[in-house]
Amino acid sequence: SENGTRCILSSISEFPEGFFTPQERKDGGIVIYFIIILYMFLAVSIVCDDYFLPSLEIISECLGLSQDVAGATFMAAGSSAPELVTAFLGAFVTKGDIGVSTILGSAIYNLLGICAACGLFSSVVSRLSCWPLFRDCLAYTISAAAVLAMISDNRIYWYESASLLLIYGCYVLVLCFDIKINQYLMKKFSPCCTCFTKAMEENAEQQPLVGWREESGPLIRQQSRTDSGIFQDELDYSQLSTSLHGLDEISEDHPNVFTMPEADMKRILWVLSLPIITLLYLTIPDCRRQFWRNWFMVTFLISAAWISAITYVLVWMITIAGETLGIPESVMGLTLLAAGTSVPDTVASVLVARKGNGDMAMSNIVGSNVFDMLCLGIPWFIKTAFINTSGPIEVNSSGLTYTAISLVCSVVFIFLAVHLNGWKIDKRLGTICLVLYLVFTVLSILYELGIIGNNPTRVCGN
Repeated sequence: SENGTRCILSSISEFPEGFFTPQERKDGGIVIYFIIILYMFLAVSIVCDDYFLPSLEIISECLGLSQDVAGATFMAAGSSAPELVTAFLGAFVTKGDIGVSTILGSAIYNLLGICAACGLFSSVVSRLSCWPLFRDCLAYTISAAAVLAMISDNRIYWYESASLLLIYGCYVLVLCFDIKINQYLMKKFSPCCTCFTKAMEENAEQQPLVGWREESGPLIRQQSRTDSGIFQDELDYSQLSTSLHGLDEISEDHPNVFTMPEADMKRILWVLSLPIITLLYLTIPDCRRQFWRNWFMVTFLISAAWISAITYVLVWMITIAGETLGIPESVMGLTLLAAGTSVPDTVASVLVARKGNGDMAMSNIVGSNVFDMLCLGIPWFIKTAFINTSGPIEVNSSGLTYTAISLVCSVVFIFLAVHLNGWKIDKRLGTICLVLYLVFTVLSILYELGIIGNNPTRVCGN
């Protein structure tokens, strides 16, 4: 710090050098970066729609998970893989605060920005349940408060990072008994809460899920809420519901990915995306097809790895483009980089929201933030407990008060917005979340630039 001004490292220092020199980028080379950015967006959507979400369907069916629990666990973990990679890079490679700043800085976008995208880009009005949203918002508030308390003294000790793992463990434990807890709360609070009363009425019509057909007969899975069930099967796995993919009929095998679409615009996109379609086809087993059905966990893990790799390239290109256009570092971190690292969450949530699976979309939005807190805890715990046991990790917690207020307010606002909107995701909720996101972003940028508050920053070396 010099004269009270905080020096921050340029985000471009965390990535390799680009293909062109700064002058070449200004002379027109930046167009190539924008083309790559658009292609990476297309690649993420293909991975999510063709591999990631289908594997999630089968995982949820096997474990008897409801829609919201699947969204808060496997879907959140897979789509948040880039944040986990970023946290490990920050702890072990760059030795900087990139993990903390990326995860905490993109938290508001995850809550308000993705919710706005789900409402504005979905033509289907999705109904929401009270309990899943309340459960995930409470878990996120607790985990965010824990992280902010830990970095308040700029030091992370092993027992502090272990407490993050414990909090997430308790969250998973609650998810394991989600149905029983939900039923108890509905009975307890239904007289004074209309949303619980509606949930009880829907819950009365619930049916058990049927699992994989074995030689001994069908396996009855754990009971799940009807409004949260991903599958509506009554027979074996050959009749797997394809509700997330917009297919009206259930077939024994899925069409080949190389089948050309009929619509002209889709044909153009298909031709442009053929290289990435071929690459994914050769590296990821398509669990939608009968032959690869039992390889769904391999599909899930490899697709999550692809999502991480594509997101890394996407954020790399966005960072170079932002520097070329002269966008300030603080503005980049709060807007383009926050949105870039959350592309998988955005794409996955919008895809399921467009199919009417509102609980799954909202649980992925909030649940991914809860998982992000775990993303900080894992590398911190490994480093303090096994690698550098002599002392704590040093972190920079400047702007902590404003970050804490922003995180808590964003959680409260998203819950109130959903409640006032009648517990449904529609364009009105999307508009409300977009306005709130723009307000938070503008205030954050003004704070980072030192226009409001007392937190002036500059890029080191400038």
